[in-house]
Amino acid sequence: MIPLGKPIEQILGIGALLLLAFGCALVLQPFLSAILWAAVLCFSTWPVYQRCERAVGGNKSLAAAMMTLLVTLVLIAPFAVMVPTLTDSVANLLTAANQILEQGPPRPPRWIAGLPVIGENLTAYWESLAHNAPAFTIELKKLIGPATNLAVASGAVLGVGLLELALSVFIAFFFFLHGRRMATYVRAVGERFAGPRARELLVVVGTTVKGVIYGLIGTALAQGLLAGIGFWVAGISQAVLLGFLTFVLSFVPIGPPLVWGAVALSLLVQGAVGWGIFVAAWGLLLVSGIDNVIRLYILGKTNNLPVLLGLFGLIGGVVAFGFVGIFLGPTLLAVAYSLFLEWNRAEVEERSNPTPLSDPE
Repeated sequence: MIPLGKPIEQILGIGALLLLAFGCALVLQPFLSAILWAAVLCFSTWPVYQRCERAVGGNKSLAAAMMTLLVTLVLIAPFAVMVPTLTDSVANLLTAANQILEQGPPRPPRWIAGLPVIGENLTAYWESLAHNAPAFTIELKKLIGPATNLAVASGAVLGVGLLELALSVFIAFFFFLHGRRMATYVRAVGERFAGPRARELLVVVGTTVKGVIYGLIGTALAQGLLAGIGFWVAGISQAVLLGFLTFVLSFVPIGPPLVWGAVALSLLVQGAVGWGIFVAAWGLLLVSGIDNVIRLYILGKTNNLPVLLGLFGLIGGVVAFGFVGIFLGPTLLAVAYSLFLEWNRAEVEERSNPTPLSDPE
């Protein structure tokens, strides 16, 4: 007769472990995005932490505190300054919209009438709005309502995102402090699940994470900063807001030209031809030019993320994780994409080089 005690104990043990894992997941779920981003920050800046550790004579706590302060200054401080600035910019935009409602739109520039196909119709429609204040008010209010709602929602997302960034940096302190021990645990778990290939797969993951952080996110920060400087030099009142918009849209290849192109066109419409040409040249040569330099140098060494996956990573990351998802979404998809390519490469190699059968004795 087969004893039933052993299988029942194993089933109960597995059930208890699954229940425990589910309970831990529920507890950690509100902090998942902060934990993941803290891990990415710690891994991608680990060489800098090692330099700090050597500089303080091997004191891990002091080195972790220095790295936490450095990450705070580089990552959180700019966004902490940007959030109230963006709020003021949105308020100024709404004030300007109300003034336009009261005064009515300006007359259309002469060059609009010269546009092929649509020039005459566009000029006639513009002049009809300029002479018909009630119709213009109705048309503009259709845009102001959704824009106001979007601005309020964006402000809330930025505020919560700033808190998540602060929490992730706080968690990163402990990741820096216990990083070597945690790396040992990760290798052990990886070897248990993936066997001898675990180290190779971890190298692929590490290379991809660094490529995304330094390539995609580094490029986005550089483009946003350069765009903001160019708009400020050109005297654009909402330079910070437009620079931040450039940063967000830089995850999509055609994103930054949409911003600086619209600003240049707006200046040309207003008659500031010189500044319009300046913004267009600045955007083309510097803002969009640095994208080609950084991405080719850094991402060219790794598996570049396809455009569609990059767009999904940006939008899906924000939906799933909030503001932190801007950074986290593309990173997770890039890691998954690189692992898929590595798995596919290994499968192709195994098929092309099958293991030879031993000769029968």
